Amino acid sequence: QVAQEIRAGGGKAFSNSDSVTSKGAMEALLQQTLKEFGRLDGVINPAGILRDAMFHKMTDAEWDKVIEVHLRGSYNVCRATIEYFREKQAGAYALFTSTSGLIGNIGQANYAAAKLGIMGLSRVVAMEGAKYNVRSNIIAPVAWTRMTQSVPIRDEAQAKRREVMAQTIRPDQPAKLAVALVSDLAKDVSGQIFGARGDTLELYSQPRPIVNLTKEGGWTPESIATEAFGQMKEKFFPVSRSATSPQPAPAKAS
Repeated sequence: QVAQEIRAGGGKAFSNSDSVTSKGAMEALLQQTLKEFGRLDGVINPAGILRDAMFHKMTDAEWDKVIEVHLRGSYNVCRATIEYFREKQAGAYALFTSTSGLIGNIGQANYAAAKLGIMGLSRVVAMEGAKYNVRSNIIAPVAWTRMTQSVPIRDEAQAKRREVMAQTIRPDQPAKLAVALVSDLAKDVSGQIFGARGDTLELYSQPRPIVNLTKEGGWTPESIATEAFGQMKEKFFPVSRSATSPQPAPAKAS
C-alpha cells in the first residue's frame, strides 16, 4: 500500500514482504535496494507485533516471538546494513521504541523488554558509528496502527476513545519524524530518543545517576536499607504505567 502511494505521487518504490526476523532476508533486501536505487541512505524499522499477557501467565512462545520481531528484527536490519554505511561513511537509522519500554506498561513485559533493548542498541550504534558519520535515533510513537487495533475493546468508553485516537494520532505523524531523522537535514542528530504523539514532538531524557551517596568504610546491606534508601527516596520514580503517566505541558513551536 505504501509503495503504491509513493508511486502514485511520482516517486519510486518497491515492496518486500520478508520478515525482519531473518538476517539473510535483510541482507538480500539491502542488495535489492542497491539494485533498484543504486544506494542506501537511511533505514527506518517500525516492524512490530503484540503478544500481551500478564507476566505470571506469559508463555515462552509469547515472550520469544515479541523479542524476535522487535529486538532481533532491529538487530537484523542494522547488522545487515552497518558495514555498507561504514564503508560509505554515511547513513542513518530510525528505530522504534515505546513508552511501554521507557516507562512500563502492565501486561507487556515481553514488549517492554524488547523496546528498552532497542534503546540500548540504538545508543551503541550511534556511539560506534559516530566517526563514520553513521547516526541512530529512536522514536517512541503514539499512533493508531494495525498493531494497536489488535488490542481487544473492553467497553463502550474504550471504543469511543479509539475513535478519537484514530483521528488524532495517525501513523503518518511519527512517520514524518522518522523521515526527518534519516535525512541530511538531521546530520547532527544522533543517539537521541524522540516521541511523536499526534501533532506533538517529544525529546526524552536518558538514564543518568541523579543521586550519589558515599559512606566512609563502605556500605552494609542494613545501612543501605536504613540510610541510603531513605536519602534517595524523594528521587524514586513512581511505579506508573505509560498509558496513564503524566505528560509534560506542550511547548509551542515558534
